Amino acid sequence: MAYRVAFLLVPGFALMSYASAVEPLRAANLLSGRRLYDWRHIAPEGARVAASSGAEIPCEEEAAAATNPDLLIAVAGGRPERFRHAGAMAFIRRAARAGVRIGGVSGGPVILAAAGVMAGRRMTVHWEHAEALAEAEPDLALTRALYVIDRDRVTSAGGAAPLDMMHALIADHHGAELAAKVSDWFHHTEIRPEAGRQRARMGERHPLLAAAFALMETNAATPLSRAEVAARLGVSERRLGRLFSERVGRGFAAAYRDLRLARARDLMRQTSLPLTEIAYASGFSSPSHLSTAYRAVYGLSPSADRG
Repeated sequence: MAYRVAFLLVPGFALMSYASAVEPLRAANLLSGRRLYDWRHIAPEGARVAASSGAEIPCEEEAAAATNPDLLIAVAGGRPERFRHAGAMAFIRRAARAGVRIGGVSGGPVILAAAGVMAGRRMTVHWEHAEALAEAEPDLALTRALYVIDRDRVTSAGGAAPLDMMHALIADHHGAELAAKVSDWFHHTEIRPEAGRQRARMGERHPLLAAAFALMETNAATPLSRAEVAARLGVSERRLGRLFSERVGRGFAAAYRDLRLARARDLMRQTSLPLTEIAYASGFSSPSHLSTAYRAVYGLSPSADRG
């Protein structure tokens, strides 16, 4: 029988995090030539759920009447601490009592914690939500890992981190060879271990800086000016610049460059994309521009870092 996965989609969920979790299942079926996985979508209510980008996913079931899968994954983004849909919370608890493996990606672990199903388990969450969750639930065994598999609970940070978690799950179900083929399918050639840590951001404890970093990361390929970031956050350029200098220890431009270089390094190490595409994807005007900045910060060229 196929392993049954259900995605509980919370309105405003992170589309990339969802895709990073569901697409490896499709690839595993395709590359194995067998139906190893089935998946379906569950809405808190209604027939469709919209992601933060506005894209809508049709759902086969509502939470109140949903049947138990083998693995239930809650996918959330935005402000997951505000989500308290009674039917969805009851479904999570019901599934946990029935022995269903429970997971969450991006902001999804916040939902699981609110449902009361994470006691006694190690877990992680996207760094954006970590501080608030730790403050609200001080007894949680919260880590900064990219993903955590603790017995019947699986949690992952957002973005591309679910790819690493799904690699581990597929390897456990069907062996490392198939899992490696799935990862190669997505040019995800450097599989990060569970112990891998989310990149810490200095100053992330300040909500304004956290919002600034989120904007900068979202617009890494087409960098925003300091004036544009300040305007979107509703603060003056002077205040934004002072916050970076005082709390991050470097100016806005330098912090933005480092963020974009970190993205370029991830792409170099985890994909087989050519240097030109990586340069443009990380907001550099040319491969030579990227190479110069890369060598200045990391002490070696991008190609040498790729090995």
